[in-house]
Amino acid sequence: MRFVIVTGLSGAGKSTTLDFLEDSGYYCVDNLPVQLISEFARLINENDEIERAALGIDVRTGPGFDELENALAALKEMGIAYEILFLESDDAVLVKRYKETRRLHPLSFGDRIEVGISRERKKLANIKKKSAHIIDTSQMLTRELKAEIDKIFVSDRNYKNLYVTILSFGFKYGIPTDADLVFDVRFLPNPYYHEELRPLTGMDEAVSGFVLSFPEADAFLDKLEDMLTFLIPNYISEGKNQLVVAIGCTGGKHRSITLAKALYDRMIKYEDYGFKLDHRDLGKDAARGK
Repeated sequence: MRFVIVTGLSGAGKSTTLDFLEDSGYYCVDNLPVQLISEFARLINENDEIERAALGIDVRTGPGFDELENALAALKEMGIAYEILFLESDDAVLVKRYKETRRLHPLSFGDRIEVGISRERKKLANIKKKSAHIIDTSQMLTRELKAEIDKIFVSDRNYKNLYVTILSFGFKYGIPTDADLVFDVRFLPNPYYHEELRPLTGMDEAVSGFVLSFPEADAFLDKLEDMLTFLIPNYISEGKNQLVVAIGCTGGKHRSITLAKALYDRMIKYEDYGFKLDHRDLGKDAARGK
């Protein structure tokens, strides 16, 4: 039997994840009192009809949550194998999600949402360290989270706890505040100065073909791919679970989009990691009437 304990920060996607697991054939229970975990595990372990089960646990269980480590120790003594999936997200994203739903954070106790999130992070610190899988949902769409859950718990593919966003942007709109690595591709010839290419974007074959026709573009991609394949395992060993690689040109319309997409096409072959392609400033010139 495969037994998964789903936990993490409130608002990071635990309920959505349990829905995905249930749709994939897992027997799911949410918010079971911590004191009942060992009994629940024993019952499903003895049930030959249940091959996969998932249990949602979070701070909503109240004071009993502090007994979670004892419950996990009891499972180990009983010889019941389990794996912990921990879901987290950036504070700013969590605050936005709570404001959109107009719900109170379970640990805010009348204080600001940020205070509740801070309390929850401290309360979950130890269980996060014990987690076999950590997914940061800050930059994930629902379908992207589902793909990661399918990869880990349905297809049983190896997962290295890192989700990489490859982001194109324009320097004239500012460097992305969440970028971990920033690369400037303004050394490449600018399609903007070719009248027939100016209204197009890096999503168009004419522009991408022009940018990639220069040997410097291919050399840049070779070196960047090599660097990322070196950095990613080292980031993982230091506990990092999300990486934003930002590639910028002047307006975020031609060169950066082309190179970001080309890098994404190269990196997705590394199936142990999750990758997402995003173009932050695509369409901004059009919106400004330029």
